Amino acid sequence: MVYKWEFGAPVLFARLLENGNLLTFPSPKASGAPGRYVKEVDRRRVREVDRNGNTLWECAQGSMHHDALKMPNGNVLLLSRQYKTAKEAEAAGANPDFIDPDGLMASHIVEAKPTGPANCEIVWEWSAWDHLIQDFDTSKANYGKVAEHPELIDLNFRLSELSTYTAPSDWIHSNGIDYNPELDQIILSPRHFSEVWIIDHSTTTTEAAGHSGGKGGKGGDLLYRWGNPQAYRAGTPDDQQLFWQHNIPWIAPGLPGAGNILIFNNGAEFSDFWRGYSSVDEIVPPVDGVNYRLDPGLAYSPVEPVWVYTAATPSDFFSYQISGMQRLPNGNTFICDGVHGTLFEVTPAGKTVWKYINPLTGNGPLRQGESAPFELFNAERQRQVNHVFRAYRYAPEYPGLQGLDLTPGEPIELYPPLGN
Repeated sequence: MVYKWEFGAPVLFARLLENGNLLTFPSPKASGAPGRYVKEVDRRRVREVDRNGNTLWECAQGSMHHDALKMPNGNVLLLSRQYKTAKEAEAAGANPDFIDPDGLMASHIVEAKPTGPANCEIVWEWSAWDHLIQDFDTSKANYGKVAEHPELIDLNFRLSELSTYTAPSDWIHSNGIDYNPELDQIILSPRHFSEVWIIDHSTTTTEAAGHSGGKGGKGGDLLYRWGNPQAYRAGTPDDQQLFWQHNIPWIAPGLPGAGNILIFNNGAEFSDFWRGYSSVDEIVPPVDGVNYRLDPGLAYSPVEPVWVYTAATPSDFFSYQISGMQRLPNGNTFICDGVHGTLFEVTPAGKTVWKYINPLTGNGPLRQGESAPFELFNAERQRQVNHVFRAYRYAPEYPGLQGLDLTPGEPIELYPPLGN
């Protein structure tokens, strides 16, 4: 280890900014039953801290969770939730047989501008609740033909499966976000739909709540979606390609595959489905200017990814939750196997050329050669105690590393190797 920040409490992840500061986000653990979210403690803050861990500003807007990023204009883009009561969900057209007593949670994206050390203001927002369609009840709001509106979100999609899940109110569960400044668009990862969605950020907040406006002309409706065409009645289970994915960044300009989308395809869904392996998928979106080509009645392309990484024995690489990846300048891909706390780099041919196993746990570092034990994550699944939500690799010339002494000191043997 050459540098570390001490926070005194768990953080979910952090991004090293170009100014050398760290954008941090607290862990989303909540009290109550495993997998459930509790409103009263679901108020978290995103913070920017300097190299000494001093908080420069912090922001709390809505019910933030999972992901946040700093935008080129200095604002912060946040994943959040909106809580809808069971009564509101039924009025919107949800099947009451599958509505949790706690209601439903809709994905909500907030752009916030820091205005002081402990304050920020919302300057733009988008809610999935403004872009619904349902064909369950003609007497309720949002009624229409789902198959004719791929730009809208089927309120009843997978509600029946969700009703028996450990977090039955967590309808969409977006778990990742990215921003494309060239297109002025946002991509998010709605896990429970097993899709990626792209929306227009060039809208005003009013336009984002409607169906027109912005560079794409569609307001806040979905510009593009991919991974599970069943969600908009354009495919069958055989056409599904994503399975509760995490981390969905665009490949940045100047990197091999620039403009393509990388997806960590976890390979597991509700408790009755396990693909049994994970993959990293790269897709070429059918972008046409600022919109995306779609033939009426068909699913969005591509038919398949342009590049896929799996292990030689697929089950050897299986991280059913968390995790992520990053395209590197040399064309290789940096991968975080989150459940097993393992980071590795692969070539385009799939050869592993670098590997690191995280030795840190909540109870201190593991000994050299010691296997990380598993812990119970929820009532159904386990992960290793050295798990890593996500990781990033920064080149030596990255601006955020300049002026930082990263010279390793003499190694200190805190824990002797096993057998000594």
